[in-house]
Amino acid sequence: MYIENLLRKHTADAVEQLYGVCIEQATVTVSEPPKQFTGDFSIVVFPYAKISRKAPPVVGSEIAQYLQQQIPQIANCQVVQGFINVTFIPNFWVDAFNAIAQTPNYGQQSAKNQTIVLEYCGPNTNKALHLGHIRNMLLGYATTQILRFNGYTVHPVCVYNDRGINICKSMLAWQKLGNNETPTDAGLKGDRLVDKYYVLFAELLKPQTEAVMEANPTITDKKAAEKLTPLMREAEEMLLKWEANDPETRQLWAKMNGWVYEGFEQTYQKLGVAFEKNYYESEMYLLGKKLIQEGLDKGVFVQEPDKSVQIDLTDIGLDKKILLRSNGTSVYITQDLGTAMLRHQDFAMNKMIYVVGNEQEYHFKVLFECIKRLGGTFADGLFHLSYGMVELPDGKMKSREGTTVIADDLITQMIDEAAEQTQSLSKIADFTPTEAQQLFETLGLGALKFFILRVNPKKTILFNPKESIDLHGFTAPFIQYTYTRIRSMFRKYGNEVVAPYTSPTDLAPEERELISVIYHYPKTVIEAGNNYDASVLANYAYQVAKIFNKFYNDCPVLNAADPNTQLFRLHLSQTAARIIQSAMQLLGINMPERM
Repeated sequence: MYIENLLRKHTADAVEQLYGVCIEQATVTVSEPPKQFTGDFSIVVFPYAKISRKAPPVVGSEIAQYLQQQIPQIANCQVVQGFINVTFIPNFWVDAFNAIAQTPNYGQQSAKNQTIVLEYCGPNTNKALHLGHIRNMLLGYATTQILRFNGYTVHPVCVYNDRGINICKSMLAWQKLGNNETPTDAGLKGDRLVDKYYVLFAELLKPQTEAVMEANPTITDKKAAEKLTPLMREAEEMLLKWEANDPETRQLWAKMNGWVYEGFEQTYQKLGVAFEKNYYESEMYLLGKKLIQEGLDKGVFVQEPDKSVQIDLTDIGLDKKILLRSNGTSVYITQDLGTAMLRHQDFAMNKMIYVVGNEQEYHFKVLFECIKRLGGTFADGLFHLSYGMVELPDGKMKSREGTTVIADDLITQMIDEAAEQTQSLSKIADFTPTEAQQLFETLGLGALKFFILRVNPKKTILFNPKESIDLHGFTAPFIQYTYTRIRSMFRKYGNEVVAPYTSPTDLAPEERELISVIYHYPKTVIEAGNNYDASVLANYAYQVAKIFNKFYNDCPVLNAADPNTQLFRLHLSQTAARIIQSAMQLLGINMPERM
């Protein structure tokens, strides 16, 4: 970040020298100029028009003149309205590149005395992981890696929603229809088997719900009718038995949850995600109940006449929220309170990030306010990394109707798509079967991860498997192919260690552009970390790959006009590959050596 800091310093000095006003260097805005303008950096001077009582173009011209006097490496300044577009001489970029090439972990930030707990995945143990979970896990893993690269100590954790009415639905359906079926009997992963019975519960519930609504025409709400069915009453009774530690109910619960955990672990391994610590709602809800009692004692919470416990948040524009049901059973927020407090005890974190879909935004507003009113000292460090849903061309997914895209099925589909496209290009004839399968997995999983992560978390994604695997599009395979192109070039060169070169006195436009985009890697890493936005890094990796391909096509490397140019361009190519690989690894995407 040396160049930007240099420009900020001298811009602040210019304002003080020219207009007699001292400003903080950090307030000077320095960025890349819009594509339609020339220049390496753009300085915003609009704020200084008011200070100087001069028009922005005049202020820009005066500050630009000062900068050119103070920084001899500036080739020229172009003033456009309230902006100064600064262009540096080639040697400045050559020196910058030499420094980058000699920095092993370029872009990695120094260690910070800040601890972050990052919760992601958070599945229910009544169904298999699906496409929505994939976005969650990929965001959680990438955010963890990006924050660590930014110097933070990050503890990734998972909380399992392993108790409650939905878990009882799967258990009850298995009791009624399962005939003691096991994953081995069914030939299914454990989570897939339990998911099957969650869907079957919904099928059993449907005719009972219709019967209730037919018998009671005044009941028009489907959910209200469901609560009156015999099946839902059985599920509620099972939940009460579970909370009362009924041995038979607990034994069934432990067995079915065990199947699910084994299945989940297989999917985690396929995606390359992992957690430092797991939390379980079944262990947290009692701690949550204890905190609710403390809130009652403090007058933070209120017990209603029906014995339910609520918090009134109408004073801050929210509603009343139930924290305990009238029958004493807990709700999601009950255990979330207990889990938050326990994590603070476990990690003494400065910040806690919850990676959870945007349909839970209200839930987290309530949770954070409850913790704040209970006196939680860490309440200000709580953050909900909200993300949009993943939709399919034919609409939204619905778990209990069995219309979800199961994570395992999608992973298999992506690997098969990669195999089909790669084989159609006839470029892997010399690969062994094992090498070919590894390549298909690298390309298929890379395509899936990149397609999900290239979109800002807040936006909804329309997932298209075929589009994600396109070798010529805004995709991981395009970036991976660029990387293998560089690796192939070094195999032809015959040596990983490139001899030193004499710095060139001039640069081709393509060389300059490639150095410039590489230079901006640290800034990109910081931006992605500050905004918890992996798409910034995904877009950057694509830009580096695209600019490298332009450089490669227009500037001969191995066939350069002279040995020194060849060596310089080899170093430039090697550094580009290193940056591409680093950025993609932060996204959890592997690079093949050849394809």
